[in-house]
Amino acid sequence: MPAVERRGFRDRLSRFALDLTPIRRYPAFRRLWFGQGISFIGTEIAEVALAYQMYQLTGSTLAVGLISLTHLVPLLTLTVIGGAIADAVDRRRLMLVQQLGMVIGSLALAANAALDNPRIWALYVAQLIISSSFSIGVGAQRSMTPQLVDESNFMAASALNSVTSQLGAVAGPGVAGLLLKYVDLRWIFLGDSVSYAGALVAVSLLPRLVAREDADRPGLRTIVAGFQYVRRQPVILGFFLVDTNAMIFGMPSALFPAIAAHRFGQPSLVGYLYMAPAAGALLVSLLSGPLRHVRRQGLGVIVTAALWGAAITAFGFAHQFWLALLLLGLAGLGDQISAILRSVMLYRITPTEMLGRVSGIEFMQVAAAPSIGNLEAGGLARATSVRFAIVSGGVACVVGCVLLALAFPALRRYDAQSNAEP
Repeated sequence: MPAVERRGFRDRLSRFALDLTPIRRYPAFRRLWFGQGISFIGTEIAEVALAYQMYQLTGSTLAVGLISLTHLVPLLTLTVIGGAIADAVDRRRLMLVQQLGMVIGSLALAANAALDNPRIWALYVAQLIISSSFSIGVGAQRSMTPQLVDESNFMAASALNSVTSQLGAVAGPGVAGLLLKYVDLRWIFLGDSVSYAGALVAVSLLPRLVAREDADRPGLRTIVAGFQYVRRQPVILGFFLVDTNAMIFGMPSALFPAIAAHRFGQPSLVGYLYMAPAAGALLVSLLSGPLRHVRRQGLGVIVTAALWGAAITAFGFAHQFWLALLLLGLAGLGDQISAILRSVMLYRITPTEMLGRVSGIEFMQVAAAPSIGNLEAGGLARATSVRFAIVSGGVACVVGCVLLALAFPALRRYDAQSNAEP
């Protein structure tokens, strides 16, 4: 009887476990997953090192903040252009260009750090090269998964892809803090360059990945066609707007430094506030087994986006540090469930010949909305108070989710089993 009980407990536990089938069954996906995972951690470490070096050289928080422009401008422009290119060429080759460009940018940072007097302008230029290279290839990168695994494993593959990004977001800053104390900056940036080796090898070993042999040449017409496709698809447009609503109204990370300093009395605690949502998201990815059984995925996106807003609202009132971390972790948990469900619906609904463009548009939205949300939170906090900015944003997020659920019945009724709106 005890043995039977142990087996029953293991069976129940296994339902929550991360599904590793895509890694076991598809060698190309496995190589790409490991290669990207290593390079992503290296990138996160280098970004922290770049901000650290900029502040050391300038003593200016504005100079550090301006680094975000080197991210935002390519993300708002080149993601869409790269998505159109990804639908017209071999996606494997475009991703090779992406990775090589990022290596060149990292090597430039290492060379600049090796100078007796590192140039401030070189930091911006090198990061712009890295961000531009990433943006031009992100459409190809995100549209490869449906060509490497079969449809029954889309959910598991999406969860595995989330593990690498969230692990990098959690581990990268911690490792960077340790390295910055003991390792010269030039070697940190050089290490980032080396971290791309695995991804380069994995991509070079991929089969030829074309959306369609007779695809149209990329241009303004094909880019417009991508936006028109999104507008005509109520499920895709609906979950784009749900996520945009959550990120614009419920994104308070710009207020974390003020909260750490004034509410909790220790400015150094700010790092934990930034890490908490990523930790919640990582937990979801590692325990994503139950998501395989979610049929009403559109409704799931709406509910979990509202969960983000509710957790952020409660965070606005939290005066115990442990409770604040718990609520931010819960917010990250909701956001990550929403992200996994959105990616699976995107893979299933979008035809292969359009997936590069739609993925590029999605990433532009995902990248831009939090920046707008932080701007909104910072401005509102200055005009009113930090608490009001957080709480009102969380409430607006929840209300927006309800209104969008009513405005897009196709999204809330989406049934993954039939892959159609009943």
